[in-house]
Amino acid sequence: MILRRIIEDAKAINRNDPAARNIEFLLYPGFHAIFMHRFIHVLYNLKLPFIPRFLSQLNRFFTGIEIHPGASIGSGLFIDHGAGIVIGETAIIGDNCVLFHNVTLGGTGKHIGKRHPTLGKNVFVGTGATVLGPVTIGDNASIGANTFIYMVDIPNNCTVVGTPAVIVRRDGEKIHLKPQPTKIPEDG
Repeated sequence: MILRRIIEDAKAINRNDPAARNIEFLLYPGFHAIFMHRFIHVLYNLKLPFIPRFLSQLNRFFTGIEIHPGASIGSGLFIDHGAGIVIGETAIIGDNCVLFHNVTLGGTGKHIGKRHPTLGKNVFVGTGATVLGPVTIGDNASIGANTFIYMVDIPNNCTVVGTPAVIVRRDGEKIHLKPQPTKIPEDG
């Protein structure tokens, strides 16, 4: 399973970056960070103390990409450039997502349990975007550069931009719509 995901991660580089050629995926810090995270996440799930966090900090030191060992990442994640990316402990990233540099998938400090975003499949997150809280970003959504999403959910097939976030496209149609607030379970 890990090997299959690593192969999909390598394919994602060639699919998403026109500058990538042949085995150049081996030179991408995003690939290094995801590669290491795949193994670190297994150690985290085994409930080993200290080691997963230590290895994730080494991973951050060498790549500039901070991925908490608890984050769940689907196949085919493409991290372009990578510097300054933060992915929190309870974040979930679906298959075939794209993250550009300076993206934060973080918490608000006000929640327990599920505290970080969930990205569906095929989600694009532009440079400098910040997504905070246990929010859901739907499949095929695009988040524009420097967009700030705080405690609002984004439906499938939408493009969202701005601070605060505004949905400007849904299912290919231009719109201007405020996203719906995230519904938090009573125990979370």
